[in-house]
Amino acid sequence: MTDSVILDVWCELQCPDCLTALDDVRALRARYGDRLDIRLRHFPLEKHKHSFAAAQAAEEAVEQGQGWPYAEAVLARTAELAGRGEPVLLDVARELGLDVEEFDTALIDGRHILIVDADQAEGKAIGVTGTPTYVIGGERLDGGASQDGLRARVEEIADRLLAGAPADDAS
Repeated sequence: MTDSVILDVWCELQCPDCLTALDDVRALRARYGDRLDIRLRHFPLEKHKHSFAAAQAAEEAVEQGQGWPYAEAVLARTAELAGRGEPVLLDVARELGLDVEEFDTALIDGRHILIVDADQAEGKAIGVTGTPTYVIGGERLDGGASQDGLRARVEEIADRLLAGAPADDAS
């Protein structure tokens, strides 16, 4: 029996579909708790002007211990981010009680660019083309076109892996 399973959520913080996907992420957290390690992976899309900066800001939030709360708060403001840009990223940091000066500096000095670039490169390498995309147990589930049935599919795979069923990529 496996103690926990990793679910990578390839996301873009200016993506309205990723905002919709948060309901599934929350439901999965509620159902599995610590048995499902949900990891935010960055896949900024060129069509969203502020998505790369948002991904870097999210990494600064991780450094400050508020990765998921920050990502969720930014996603809740996707329309505002599209219109106002980086000031929204700083506003969210301020609202969460994070060190806004560090956010501002991180966006200027690019200290988190390599993490974002690595996520995006890995996503491209495994076939991610849009967001949200989920990877669990070696299976890629694309939610960019439609999220219908995705949570049920993630649950099916997680249940199988947590029950100790042999996985295709087991070592």
